[in-house]
Amino acid sequence: MPKSIKFRVLVSILHKLGYKEVRQKGSHIIFGHLDGHLVVIPKHDEIRGGLLTKIIKEDLGLSKEDFFKLVK
Repeated sequence: MPKSIKFRVLVSILHKLGYKEVRQKGSHIIFGHLDGHLVVIPKHDEIRGGLLTKIIKEDLGLSKEDFFKLVK
């Protein structure tokens, strides 16, 4: 299982999950879902380690296995 993911790949997964870009503040992009849930993603070339795990588990509420199935 990868320990990092490219920013553009993460954005495409968020779009698959029904999120869209709501606004941007500095280097952080806020994605919103129709149910009102917001996810803040820093705009870095790569998202790695603990931050990636936090986004997957806490912000999106997915397991790593389910998340990486969406990458394919």
